[in-house]
Amino acid sequence: MVVGYNAGVQKILIVGSGDIARRVFSRFFSRFAGHYRAYALLREPDQAAWWRAAGAIPLFGDLDDRASLRRLAGLADRVLHLAPPPGTGHRDTRTRNLLAALGAGGSLPRQLIYIGTTGVYGDCAGVLIDETRPCRPQSERAARRVDAERRLRDWGRRRGVRVSILRAPGIYAADRLPLERLRQGLPALLAAEDAWSNHLHADDLAAACVAALRRGRANRVVNIVDDSRLRMADYFDRVADAFALPRPRRLSWDEAATRLSPLQLSFMRESRQIGNHRLKQELKLRLAYPTVEVGIAEAAAGKNTCSS
Repeated sequence: MVVGYNAGVQKILIVGSGDIARRVFSRFFSRFAGHYRAYALLREPDQAAWWRAAGAIPLFGDLDDRASLRRLAGLADRVLHLAPPPGTGHRDTRTRNLLAALGAGGSLPRQLIYIGTTGVYGDCAGVLIDETRPCRPQSERAARRVDAERRLRDWGRRRGVRVSILRAPGIYAADRLPLERLRQGLPALLAAEDAWSNHLHADDLAAACVAALRRGRANRVVNIVDDSRLRMADYFDRVADAFALPRPRRLSWDEAATRLSPLQLSFMRESRQIGNHRLKQELKLRLAYPTVEVGIAEAAAGKNTCSS
């Protein structure tokens, strides 16, 4: 059984209906039909057809509108929260609205899994870190994620809900590689100024969500990263080589700052290497793509197959 114990049909609420949610559902939950009932919270009606065809029950609501979430109270045994925060501010009002709806009446869920980001650590000057590293967000984007984590963990402690936080880095897949960036000829940094980056294949993040539903500990943070140890420009080089594209020019920080957007530069300011001991020892997940080389090679092979 997908959630790890026998208690009849389990009701699972999926919040955030994007690519990772669909991977979770189509690659994993579909194997356990009859053991659970899945609900997908949707904001747009045009998303409903995919979820119905996949076997889930669409529910319409907007995390920016608390009144639209009333049907969520007492609905689910488990919640998989993949929705991003709003685009501005230091607080994740969407997570606050979700928690208010879940706790508005009826029974509470037994478990909630939240997909956050390793960006909450901020710049670590390239050192190897683990989940004990304090959060030091350096952007509003990361501050909103820290706010969500704190609200979720406090809510879980007070309400007796098993909340697990999965912190993910840059997610890649065959359709999520920086090919357009390379085609545009955007530069990367010189090795002496470059940042360490961390990666995870989208399918491995989906698998980690399922593993956390089975084995996630209460109020526990787990870094969901692969085994790669790469600087950012080296990652771009590997993608470029695999797809026969020019490698990006290496520039100094000052030179790159004239060519790149503030958002692109913000990622380059944060350098960290992240360990994944808890992922392997606690969630017991064996990565399908342990390094980016594996995922890039598969993506390139698929492109070549389609082209032949």
